[in-house]
Amino acid sequence: MSVKTDEEMSDAVPKPASQAAGPTRAGRVLRGPRPEAVPVLVGRACTLVGLLNIAAGVFPRFRHSRMHAVAEVLPGTFGPFAAALSLSTGVLLLLLAHGLKRRKRRAWRAAVALLPLGAVAQLTYRHSLVGMLISLALLAPLLRHRGQFAALPDPRSRWKALANFVLMSAGSLALGLVVVSAHPHRTVGDPSLADRLTHVLYGLFGFEGPIDYRGNTSWTVAFSLGALGLLTAVTTIYLAFRPEHPAARLTEDDETRLRALLAKHGSRDSLGHFALRRDKAVVFSPSGKAAVTYRVVSGVMLASGDPIGDVEAWPGAIERFMDEARAHSWTPAVMGCSETGGEVWTRETGLDALELGDEAVVDVADFSLAGRAMRNVRQMVKRIERAGYETRVRRVADLGDAELDRIRRAADDWRGTDTERGFSMALGRIGDPADGDCLIATAHKQDAEPGEYGDLKAILHFVPWGADGVSLDLMRRDRSADPGMNELLIVAALQAAPKLGIARVSLNFAMFRAALARGEKIGAGPVLRAWRGLLVFLSRWFQIESLYKFNAKFRPRWEPRFVVYRTSADLPRIGFAAMQAEGFVTLTLPRFLRRRATTRRPCAHGVTEREARAA
Repeated sequence: MSVKTDEEMSDAVPKPASQAAGPTRAGRVLRGPRPEAVPVLVGRACTLVGLLNIAAGVFPRFRHSRMHAVAEVLPGTFGPFAAALSLSTGVLLLLLAHGLKRRKRRAWRAAVALLPLGAVAQLTYRHSLVGMLISLALLAPLLRHRGQFAALPDPRSRWKALANFVLMSAGSLALGLVVVSAHPHRTVGDPSLADRLTHVLYGLFGFEGPIDYRGNTSWTVAFSLGALGLLTAVTTIYLAFRPEHPAARLTEDDETRLRALLAKHGSRDSLGHFALRRDKAVVFSPSGKAAVTYRVVSGVMLASGDPIGDVEAWPGAIERFMDEARAHSWTPAVMGCSETGGEVWTRETGLDALELGDEAVVDVADFSLAGRAMRNVRQMVKRIERAGYETRVRRVADLGDAELDRIRRAADDWRGTDTERGFSMALGRIGDPADGDCLIATAHKQDAEPGEYGDLKAILHFVPWGADGVSLDLMRRDRSADPGMNELLIVAALQAAPKLGIARVSLNFAMFRAALARGEKIGAGPVLRAWRGLLVFLSRWFQIESLYKFNAKFRPRWEPRFVVYRTSADLPRIGFAAMQAEGFVTLTLPRFLRRRATTRRPCAHGVTEREARAA
């Protein structure tokens, strides 16, 4: 029998929680924050230092400082120059803070160069040792954890130049008013707000304004306003004329590989064919048996639908997707994945999932116009047919070039918005030779006078969903046509489906359908009713309730769809990026900011710009 010593017995006795946890907590304090948390902390600290530099450059220096003797031996314009430098450095550090939070390497390099300049400016103008030490102290974590700032650049476009000009102009104007008003005791007279605004506008362009100051203050104000104007001009010009770094597009090889995967596994997901949009990029699993397509919008790496290919190979493609997101410090997100896809995404990545809405799927064998539930649709279809309309449902491969061209032009002209909408459930093209399996349903007015598009009045376009299904892509109609064209063509497609070997048809996606359906039922609670009321209110601008009610006419089965995200704080950003991708938030660049270069340049993922445009 072994006997324990007193020392061993003392080790075996449980220690108080406070005593046991003490060294651990102390060790954590000494070790500092976790390396992965450093970029966020540094970004916040950079914001603070930027504000301090701006305050140091805007407000008058302390006349009774011990360091004031240094200023007496410096040239007269050195102080105003230091004020302008402190102000400019502060503004730039504010702009870099977001890039530091996202671990961007270029933001790190710029911050390392700017912080010493800001420290020198603070010491020279404000004679503040504290401000200088704070600026230099931020260099320590930047240099120590430089390996955490390795994210590659984002896809670049001329949009950033326009956004920079608008934001910097507004910020410079507001900050300039503060600069002009920060020296009330050295101002000659009592200038009005209009005089101050005029002085700021003149100063931003480098001219002398109507306000006079005593002593060197006029130089300080002039240098500061000139620096703000120069900063706005230089950053805008740099962003406007730097080489673009476009997002990767599908290459011919990528599209060929995706089509091969869809031929084997395309029946799994009704959104699978939309992966062939040519404005998406793709990552493949190491085995090549699965892939994830995505687009980068406002720093969000946005995938749509389920991964393409063999379910067993999905984890490999998802891992590549997450590696790409980490390399660029993009926010990963998935829009519209199925329940199975959501389970795999959350299991493999640790992300979370939220039900986004439901997809309406009609089983052709169960569809019929008979019965009371279909009376409204039946009556509408009969009325349209009596008005002299007929329908034709054909594969794209069965249409001639002239008719396809007429359909394409009609679809463009009948589009209700300036730009093509859609991302997760839109192909973005009609009649491509590679899409011969797509389905087109058209409505024609028999006694109509021949127009630009003949007797064509409405179009529905479906993409393949495996070998025995189709998924609705777009609905377009002539605005002068009778109401009910979409109902007529959906019924025609469902009735023609058996002859074309189609057993299931996916219709539109209805966002928040469950909330709309449950919120109008008896017994719904106040929270659910309030949520439904908000959705109905938003339906004035977005097709939320109308799409749900339109789909419900055809008695579909509802398949839930999910959004996958990292944290709840990312949801607003993901939502805005999704609205941009879907075309709900669009802007048009001025001509001078649009892309003009035609030379080959490597894009973010190794695809040349020429190849991207050719795709």
